Amino acid sequence: MGRVKDQHTVIVGGGTAGWMAAAALARLTSRKVTLIESDAIGTVGVGEATIPQIRLFNRALGIDEAEFLRETKASFKLAIEFVGWGAPTADGSDGYMHAFGNIGRGAGLLPFHHYWLRAQAEGIGGPLSTYSLNERAARAHKMQIGQAAPGRPAPDMPWAYHFDASLYAAYLRRISEQHGATRIEGRVSSVERDAPTGAIAAVVLDDGQRISGDFFIDCSGFRALLIGQELASGFEDWSHWLPCDRAVAVPCSTHGDFTPYTRATAREAGWQWRIPLQHRIGNGHVYCSAFMSDEAAEATLLANLDGKPLADPNRLRFTTGMRRHQWVDNCLALGLAAGFMEPLESTSIHLIQSSIARFLSMLPGKDPAPALIAEFNRQASFEWTRIRDFLILHYAANARVGEAFWDRCRDMDLPDTLTAKIEQFRAGGFIHREHEELFTAEGWLQVFVGQNVMPDAYHPLADDMPPEDLAKMLGEIERGIDQTIGAMSGHAEFLRAMCMPRHREQVPTRITA
Repeated sequence: MGRVKDQHTVIVGGGTAGWMAAAALARLTSRKVTLIESDAIGTVGVGEATIPQIRLFNRALGIDEAEFLRETKASFKLAIEFVGWGAPTADGSDGYMHAFGNIGRGAGLLPFHHYWLRAQAEGIGGPLSTYSLNERAARAHKMQIGQAAPGRPAPDMPWAYHFDASLYAAYLRRISEQHGATRIEGRVSSVERDAPTGAIAAVVLDDGQRISGDFFIDCSGFRALLIGQELASGFEDWSHWLPCDRAVAVPCSTHGDFTPYTRATAREAGWQWRIPLQHRIGNGHVYCSAFMSDEAAEATLLANLDGKPLADPNRLRFTTGMRRHQWVDNCLALGLAAGFMEPLESTSIHLIQSSIARFLSMLPGKDPAPALIAEFNRQASFEWTRIRDFLILHYAANARVGEAFWDRCRDMDLPDTLTAKIEQFRAGGFIHREHEELFTAEGWLQVFVGQNVMPDAYHPLADDMPPEDLAKMLGEIERGIDQTIGAMSGHAEFLRAMCMPRHREQVPTRITA
């Protein structure tokens, strides 16, 4: 079988996926790690928003947060704002947030939202956002990390990051090489298979160099050189439910608000992202080519930037879906080689991270066990399909009546798993987070409420709380959040302090917002 430390892992492709895999294997295992990439092959490199789990990955690598912020030109992220997806509210706003962290606090057997639903029915209390620390801090452009008053626990305020994906990959490359990983410049021209087993034995580069290995990780992007072209792992096409198939991206100069949140603004045939970094704003327009031309999509993006474009627009084509088997024999696919999930909820980098963690928990010897491969693929499929359902909800529950693309999205048949989730919530406000499902009950709740998918009833036990106690509970939560936010620093101020150099010879990070 061979000891793990004697195994050689070959990673085909760099970018964020390749260097995340290299850094994790080099830092956390004793395996020999070789990464093959070519400077002549560009990376997609438009994914710049993350979710809080990225902090676990950075911590496992021993990354210092301040150094990470400086090296990747990162800013903090507390939420995603969705503009134009739901119906306008009473105050004229048509936007809502999916914020990280808790909303309110439960009482007895019930989660908070049942008491909130009762309060709304009785005309007391505020909108759901009133009871979300993350959302209110985000809208106030405030930030803190785990600060608490003496004798009191730190408030639950999880955060993620916006960062430059190419800088993150370069930063991880340095970490990988410090821990013994080797990079080889070149392009794979052919793949050699082991005759008896069919497993990959080696890859051959354009210059004739042969790189053999025990295990191979495919990070070759949409080309999927190993998992798709060589091993012919099938692809599940989800474009019926997620019909956007194109994107155009462009950075612009930093003007306007330096927001600690991502913004996703619905457009005529898709949506536009806005991701503020220290040195620029990342922008992109995801759209459906059946309802909008490439030229119109690019014009829409360029007409809705905060500042001057800093590069020529970059056009992408994709099909949303996943490989039926992301691990085949001695090959694992990561990143775009494993599938594509449009960036509406910033899950792309997380899916790389979770696959690496899952793989490390099942780390194979020379001959991977079929039982472990099957379990990896089962867990991956569950995670991807539940994220898929969450994304579909945004489209299916839109309120943009009279626009062909959005009308089509409201009328489409839904996966049974999503239909069940919606029906359970409509029936009695019930939300169940199943097994390894990524998004929390609070996440589903915010999208349901934000896009006016409201239940017919709340849990009957919520009526057991006396009205005066309900009003008192809501008031205490609101005042507690008020006090917490009042003590916070502004986002730009807090980030500037975090990025202060530790030595005189270091140059401070320039934050232009």
